[in-house]
Amino acid sequence: MAREVGRVRIGELARAVGTTARALRHYEQAGLISSERAPNGYRVYDEQAAVRVRNIRYLLAAGLTLDDVRVFLPCLDGDVAAAPPSGKGLRVALERLAILNERIAVQTEARDRLEAALREKTGDRIRPVA
Repeated sequence: MAREVGRVRIGELARAVGTTARALRHYEQAGLISSERAPNGYRVYDEQAAVRVRNIRYLLAAGLTLDDVRVFLPCLDGDVAAAPPSGKGLRVALERLAILNERIAVQTEARDRLEAALREKTGDRIRPVA
């Protein structure tokens, strides 16, 4: 059976953008991408889906969550990295940065306490793993 021009199946899209079909289904369930069903039941995506998924992955790699990414829905089909941030997008990014900084601080404190305890118990003979 021939496919429509400009349409790709889930596995093809996953390979094209360097992710998994499972991740694509997850993005679809979250309302970030959409597909149609072919007569055989397979998910098919239009050619713009690759741009959208790359942008989603870019934002996730920057530390945002899927919920955060929803704020960027209006611009996911363009060049998210080059576009000036909207006020709402900037606010979400700054909030996420504050959360990440807090998590890093908590983890750093825990690491420092553990390292100090190990140094004390081993007579300072440990080497921290980098």
